Amino acid sequence: MDPVIADIRKYLINSADPATRKTFQRFFKEEVKYYGVNVPTVRKIAQKYWKEIKVRDKKEIFSLCEELYKSGYCEEAFVVSSWAHLLADRYESEDLPVFRHWIESYISNWAACDSFCNHTMADFIEKFPEYIGELKCWTQSDNHWMRRAAAVSLIVPAKHGKYLDDVLEIADLLLTDNDDMVRKGYGWLLKEASRKHTKEVFDYVMHNRKSMPRTVLRYAIELMPKELKADAMQRE
Repeated sequence: MDPVIADIRKYLINSADPATRKTFQRFFKEEVKYYGVNVPTVRKIAQKYWKEIKVRDKKEIFSLCEELYKSGYCEEAFVVSSWAHLLADRYESEDLPVFRHWIESYISNWAACDSFCNHTMADFIEKFPEYIGELKCWTQSDNHWMRRAAAVSLIVPAKHGKYLDDVLEIADLLLTDNDDMVRKGYGWLLKEASRKHTKEVFDYVMHNRKSMPRTVLRYAIELMPKELKADAMQRE
């Protein structure tokens, strides 16, 4: 084991907070592994050890990330998300299979999915937009975290008005998905897209509201004016 990994785990164990540990599980439907370290402390740990490893070869950093992911601990997954995001200026197109592998193999809850995809995958797509079609392929995965990843990877760009056509296409592909976490993921995506494209998202909701799950509809219209919300909530 790399000494950095051993040090991080020791730091996490020593930083466990009884109050955080007591309430951690209630944020998840599935059973998760955790030390009970609050998010600001995990960020501090990630930054501390990033200063030590940032000079290493990217493949070596990826190897450290993989080792952290294999533990299954939420806090170690958050460290990976932080490090992967900090590598953004060193991304290459051939990194995509690595990122896909991590999502498929190690992500097992919404927090790990969102912390990785909101930043690392979003940064990757911004740098290599020609790979946005990969996200559309993920919508057909048997792995529901891959399907959620397809949506939440575009959250930040959508918030800034980018990739609207792709956002709506991903929403189409996930429209009747039966998984609650996937529904909330693409509903959130539509909500963020509505910041800059209120009319287009409203029209999309109105066109699909009879088949769109109620959870998605509520997310999608959350930021809209009251009169538009009222119209959208009338299914008939």
